[in-house]
Amino acid sequence: MRLHLGMAAKRRSRDLGVGHRVNADWASIFLGLGLGLSLALEVDTMTSGDWAGVYSSITSVSRLAALAGSYFALVGLVFVARIPWIEKSVGHDKLVKWHRKLGPWSLYLILFHVFFVGLGYAGGDRISTGSELWRMTLKYPWMIPADIAFALMMIAGVTSYKKARAKMSYETWWTIHLYTYLAVALGFMHQVLTGPMFTGHPLNKIFWEGLYIATAAVILLWRFVIPLARSLRHNLRVDQVVVEGPGVVSIVMRGRHLDRLNAQGGQFFSWRFISAGQWWISHPYSLSAAPTEHFMRVTVKNLGDASGAVLDLKPGTRVFFEGPYGTFVASKAARGHIVLVGGGVGITPLRALLEEFDATKEIDVLYRVGDKKELVFRKELDAIADWRGARVHYLVGSRKEHPMDAKYIRRLVPAFSESDVYICGPTGLVETVRKAALDVGIPKDRFHNEEFEFHSVE
Repeated sequence: MRLHLGMAAKRRSRDLGVGHRVNADWASIFLGLGLGLSLALEVDTMTSGDWAGVYSSITSVSRLAALAGSYFALVGLVFVARIPWIEKSVGHDKLVKWHRKLGPWSLYLILFHVFFVGLGYAGGDRISTGSELWRMTLKYPWMIPADIAFALMMIAGVTSYKKARAKMSYETWWTIHLYTYLAVALGFMHQVLTGPMFTGHPLNKIFWEGLYIATAAVILLWRFVIPLARSLRHNLRVDQVVVEGPGVVSIVMRGRHLDRLNAQGGQFFSWRFISAGQWWISHPYSLSAAPTEHFMRVTVKNLGDASGAVLDLKPGTRVFFEGPYGTFVASKAARGHIVLVGGGVGITPLRALLEEFDATKEIDVLYRVGDKKELVFRKELDAIADWRGARVHYLVGSRKEHPMDAKYIRRLVPAFSESDVYICGPTGLVETVRKAALDVGIPKDRFHNEEFEFHSVE
């Protein structure tokens, strides 16, 4: 795949609202209204008897917790449903963060419901909470599926903590979290058949069913139907696998009418390579070159997980994809000077992004690696820099040699404080440069970072 230079000006007209928050603001309003209406289902159907004693009050509160926890579970799934107008407004990495932050609250509320509904009923029946929960499991319809749903959600919650994730492969974590969809589905019938806010209240039931149907619809549409249709339409296949350095390869993919995807350098796709041992797992990799009508390229480092198998892909392998995603794009820059900071293989989206800025921007690229062998795309970076007048600073060596603090960066880039900063790399590098940006007065809206590590776990 040859370098495709000089295409940025043509692509600039295809901003398509990436990074603009209007759609995200509307989505937030609807989510807030949805939560209020969900809680209102219980409040509107309560009677004085629901608060007549300690145990009845505990039971009533536990039902509110169940409604809120279930609603948060649905919202968490919507966050990662890849709805394009929300993705473009917020960015996939932020949606994943919100999904992770909301997930524990959903689990806590559902755990609260299970324990306290058992406690409330046990107090009325004057038996132990454990005996009451067992009695409810045998007595009420769809309780066994609900118990399975609860167990699956707890497993997903425990394995989401950093220490637990660090001890398992990406494939294992990904498979466990697929069961979250099953858990949400299994808990549904228990809710609508036994919840007093639904029995005898058909409008409430219709509203709740509508939430589940809408959630399932957006997941099916944006995670399966549309990606499958686009993959078949564009007929993307592996064209060649190019070794870029030790354990680093570029996968060049050929297709038809790829320009109609409106992808931009700096964005990423979720790739599914249809080969033995690969077809069932989705790989989120950033583009490492600005896409063209017939070619797209990603660059992958062998991290010892599923990425290792990608290195052995054969030309002709069919590729299914979702995307493009992300707001790590050139159009977010507000200033005339740009600083691109890449660490290790984190240079890949920056190399693609470098082609996207128009000729009016002055650009400095800071490429940080520990060893010269880790440098990739040097010839391409030099060629692009020469074509558009950018400066590339290769920072090879230890952290002591290249501390990446404000003083060090200003020595390389005197205009650092007046720049837009784009960075992709390990968390340590991102946080160091973030502090440097704050130290020189760069506001948050001019600091753009690609969450390099979230790709490995989501």
